[in-house]
Amino acid sequence: MNSLALKLRRFLVSEDGPTAVEYAVMLALIIIVCLAAIGTIGTNANTTFTNVAAKLG
Repeated sequence: MNSLALKLRRFLVSEDGPTAVEYAVMLALIIIVCLAAIGTIGTNANTTFTNVAAKLG
């Protein structure tokens, strides 16, 4: 148990900890933007297909 606490302390003190957190935050933001874009494109495509189907009769 003591070695786990020591490893955790070293990780938090080193520069790798903040860097990993920064990359995780950037990845989360990229995923959110991609999901929003996919949702918008899907809505626009659905509207377009609905309009075309209505005009075809």
